[in-house]
Amino acid sequence: MSESSCYILDNGAYTAKAGFSTMEPKVVPNCIMKAKSERRRPFVGSQIEECRDASGLFYILPFQKGFLVNWDTQKTIWDFIFSKECCPVNFSETPLIITEPIYNFSSIQEAITEIFFEEYECQSLLRINATDLAEYHYRKTHNNECTVVVDSGYSYTYIVPYIKGKKYKEGIRRIDVGGKVLTNHLKEILSYRQLNVMEESYVINQAKEDSCFVSQDFMADMEIARRKGSSNTIVKDYVLPDYTTIRRGYLRDIVKPDEDLEQQTLRLNNERFSIPELLFRPSDVGIPQMGIPEAIMHSIEGCPEENKESLLENIVLYGGNTLFPGFRDRVFNEVRAFALDHFEVNVTLGENPVTYAWEGGKLMFRDPDFYSFCMTREEYEEEGKALAFERFDI
Repeated sequence: MSESSCYILDNGAYTAKAGFSTMEPKVVPNCIMKAKSERRRPFVGSQIEECRDASGLFYILPFQKGFLVNWDTQKTIWDFIFSKECCPVNFSETPLIITEPIYNFSSIQEAITEIFFEEYECQSLLRINATDLAEYHYRKTHNNECTVVVDSGYSYTYIVPYIKGKKYKEGIRRIDVGGKVLTNHLKEILSYRQLNVMEESYVINQAKEDSCFVSQDFMADMEIARRKGSSNTIVKDYVLPDYTTIRRGYLRDIVKPDEDLEQQTLRLNNERFSIPELLFRPSDVGIPQMGIPEAIMHSIEGCPEENKESLLENIVLYGGNTLFPGFRDRVFNEVRAFALDHFEVNVTLGENPVTYAWEGGKLMFRDPDFYSFCMTREEYEEEGKALAFERFDI
């Protein structure tokens, strides 16, 4: 690959999005998994698709609470991603953009810089926040001055205001609710009510993705969920995978007991909307924090008066949780209710919320100033890590 392309690694806590800027990104689980059925073999990243029986998977995660702490695991996953099996790359010929969390610890920043320059022999490196790439993507497609980026991922949800392309640090808010909290809560509820699924993170995570939605009127939906018979339009059965005929579970209407098929099912009723509700009301599970719409308003309130109107008009959502049906509408309705009447509110859901930041990296590589943002191997060897702290505003 020549300098006409760049390698972009959006290194999320749940999935890593990797690939050349000239191609579509590959979405790879950022974890190592071990299965009961094949005890000797660890499955790295997307190798999990080769697993014959993915029930009772044991996860080894490189990230804890949104920060990279398990380096051996992360290095194994990176080796897999950069190998022929996944998305091969020669860093001596290709610049690299890698994402890291906001307010990342300086020791982690140092280690990332060191690994890519010394072990992967990278020629030029750009370490950047995923929210910066998402903001760049939005700004280049909307030509606006101010943006509020809402990144709702696996470990947390970040709300980051940008003014003229720069993070406004006084306005950054973090909510400690992400996809992991939702999946764990669903596991607890189902284990208490129906079937012990505490070991089944992989399957229950899929059940959450396939069956949950964001309620637009929580009390009205609770009323529907209390009804019996066909007037309850919310209750559904989730057919669990058996790994012989069904690889991934699916949602279906309830069948009468006499027609019941052989598959094992979970009955999902108010769980379908009460689980994503935690993103809007974290206090429901004892997390004393505000929900996403309130945090967006709180973030904008912390910004200069002259930018508030523009920020309300440019709210962009991305990250895995924003895929829940109804998520964007609920955020819009609540922010609209909080904002002053004479302000316009505009909430945009990223085109593909999972790869939205990665696509921003693709646009950034085309920027004529791209190489001025990067750090080269020569600079690293001359100036060391100190320059990296000056160059990358994390």
